[in-house]
Amino acid sequence: MDKFIDALENNLIYVDFDARTGHNHGTKFRIRECNIHELYDRVIML
Repeated sequence: MDKFIDALENNLIYVDFDARTGHNHGTKFRIRECNIHELYDRVIML
């Protein structure tokens, strides 16, 4: 959780309000793939 909060404070995570015309897909947290390592101790790329 600490890494998630740090990423939010460093503007690496953003909020996506995914409300399209006629249908609401909900609110999401998004992070660019190149920053995913900021959330985990170990990342395995496939």
